[in-house]
Formats: sequence, C-alpha cells, structure tokens
Amino acid sequence: MHIAWDLIILLLSAPMLNQELINIEFGPQLIILIVFGLALIIQIALLFIRYLPLALFKQKEADENLPSVSVVICARNEEENIEKYLPLVLNQDYPNFEVIVVNDCSWDNSYDLLEKLKKSHPNLKVAEIKQVENREHGKKFALTIGIKAAVNDILLLTDADCYPSSNQWIKQMMSGYRPNKYIVLGYGKYDRKPGLLNNLIRYDTFMIGSTSLGMALRGNTYMGVGRNLSYHRALFFAVKGFASHIHLASGDDDLFVNEVADSKNTAIAVSPESLTISNPKETFSAWMRQKKRHLSTGKHYKSKHKFLLVLEPATWYLMMISAIAGLLIQYNLLILISGLCLRACLQIGILHAIAKKFAETDMGWKSPFLEVIYKIFLAPVFAFYSLFAKQSKWT
Repeated sequence: MHIAWDLIILLLSAPMLNQELINIEFGPQLIILIVFGLALIIQIALLFIRYLPLALFKQKEADENLPSVSVVICARNEEENIEKYLPLVLNQDYPNFEVIVVNDCSWDNSYDLLEKLKKSHPNLKVAEIKQVENREHGKKFALTIGIKAAVNDILLLTDADCYPSSNQWIKQMMSGYRPNKYIVLGYGKYDRKPGLLNNLIRYDTFMIGSTSLGMALRGNTYMGVGRNLSYHRALFFAVKGFASHIHLASGDDDLFVNEVADSKNTAIAVSPESLTISNPKETFSAWMRQKKRHLSTGKHYKSKHKFLLVLEPATWYLMMISAIAGLLIQYNLLILISGLCLRACLQIGILHAIAKKFAETDMGWKSPFLEVIYKIFLAPVFAFYSLFAKQSKWT
C-alpha cells in the first residue's frame, strides 16, 4: 500500500517536475552542460576505441621463413646522413635483403661515398639520377626509380636522414606480414632534445602515429609515414604507382596508403626495436614549412577518413569551450572539473602505454599539457598556413 501511495503522489506531481525540467532545458546553463557532456563522451569513446587497442597491442614474432626485402632510400645531397646512418641499415641482422639508394641529382660527395660503401657491402645497390636542364622532378619520381630497381616483392621504405632504432628493424617490420596482409605500417619518431619546440614536434608526431596506427588496427587505415613503411611491390604497380596524385609534390606515403589500403590488407609493427629515428627541426619556421608540406595532402583523403580525423579535434574544442563557459558562470563546477580530470587521467594512462611501445616514455604524462598548447596556439596556425602556402619542392 505504501508503494502504491508513493506512486500516486509521484504521478500527481509529474506535471510540476516536467515543467521544471522544461524551464531548465531551455536555459543556457543546461545547454552548456549538455554540449560538454556529449563532447566529453565522444572524447572518452575515442580514447577507448581508437587508442586503447594500440595500447594493448602485442607484436607477434616474425615467421621462421623470413621474406626477402628491398629497402629503398631516396637521397639528395645527403652525404653526411649517408655516412652516419646508412651503415646502420646495411648491417641489419636479417638473412636476405638489399638496400637501394636513389642518389637523386646530388651535387655533394654522395656518389663517391656510396661507391665506397658498395665495395664493403655487396647488398647495396645505387640508382643514379642525373640532372636534366630545364626539367624538375619530385621525390615520387626518385622513389619510383628505386622501386623499379628492386628485385624483391616486399619493399621497406625509409629516408636518408633516418636511422633504425636497432639491428632488428627489418625483422621487426616483417613480423607484421601474415596471409592477406600487403602493407605494414611502422612508427618513425624524432630524437629527444631539450626545449619546448622539441616537445611539441615529438607530441605532434606521437599523436599522428598513435592515431594512424590505432585506426589501422580498427580497419580504418588512412595513411602511412615514409620514414618507416613497408608494402608489396606488386601493390605499387597495381595502381600505377603515384599516378592518381602525381600532380602533388607530397603524398608518396600517406596518399598512396590512403588509396590502396582497405579494412583487411594492412598490419602494424610497433615495438622499441621496429622504429626509425630522425633529427627534428630546430626552428619553428623550419617545422612550419615541414608541417605545411605534410598537411597539404590531408584534403585528398577519403571522405570517411577526413570525418574521423576532424571528429577528435572538433569535439575537443567543444568540450573545452563549454567547460570554460561553465567555469566562468560558475555552473556545475564539480561536474565540469571532474569530467576534465577523468578524461585527462584516461588519456595519460592509455597514451603512456602507447608511448612505451614508441620509446617516447615522457609523452604519456606530458600529453594533456602539450595538447592544450598545440591545439590552442599551433593547430589553427598550421591549418591557416596550409591553405594559402604553395607546396614545397623535393629537396
């Protein structure tokens, strides 16, 4: 009887409760809270859907029957880097591989150095491109020359200014190949140095790598990075190489992968021994030029990938703007602060697990702070700069 009586009272009072909810619903305070809540839910969902699988990823051991590999490196006036880094590639602990260096119109001493290295390393092959007057070409042409010179079906690409993190690099990258896998994505990190600029460059690279590899694990591969990328040579010729975007200076890595990858043919290789390492830019202007070149290809991605990539920053800005608005009017401070702290804790925990695989151990705990600096001050500048600046040439 008591329960029935309570229900009757509740039903009689329902119109008044509904009226109060209606009055709150159309107020700006509740709108702020709803926007914050929805954006926060999407942000947390992305952490679990996009990044948690990568945090939990365990790389499998390479098969006993290791495939033959052709490592392709394009170089233009890279004498210093060739001398320092090429021996680390040539001396990999791998049974059957060749290294093809495309010496692209270099006017330094790269040719003499490569000829010297050939004498001591029979697995080194050099493809020379001579400068033709009044004719210019980009990296895609040089890379095509190197791929055509390869004798093995599996290609492994890196840059002349990169070096492998270990002598197990090739073996670790090949561990990604399984039946029906024709692309393996790796991670290319930047060397750690002191200073805020270095932290921002490494954070940017870390998040791009985490996003691209995490989405690849979910069957939404949208890009690869030419500093550490492998695919079957036959796949390259099946789509006529870079024909669909040959008019663009960039895109030999990300646009190519965006075109040929599907939900099933791509794997990843992620471990501290499977990485490549590069020296980061030392000035903001140099980094800006590099970012402009990288960002110029994003608008050519498939529509679904562009939507998925915009979803994260868009909801982050909505979350932060609504949180700041709520804090300014001092509305539901406990909910707003608790939500931001929850998201930050989950972010640090998940990204720290990824950072260990990338040998970027400081990026996990630094990510909330660097994210604010990057998205408030740098992301709008890069987006604006990429819209109006012309594409850089291959140098």
